[in-house]
Amino acid sequence: MPKVKTNSSAKKRFKVTGSGKITFQKAFKRHILTKKSTKRKRNMRMDGTVADANMHFVKRLLGMK
Repeated sequence: MPKVKTNSSAKKRFKVTGSGKITFQKAFKRHILTKKSTKRKRNMRMDGTVADANMHFVKRLLGMK
């Protein structure tokens, strides 16, 4: 059997933590920031975690399953 390739776009976007959770950077913080509230921009700084509903799909892209 051939080796399973990791999806290149997924490995750039997701990171696996030590506890096994998968994190990502939140979207919409690149430009047009003047109309967004400070609270909204501050919340976008924090890493997001992949929801349980999408976990199996992201793990498959990363070659973990």
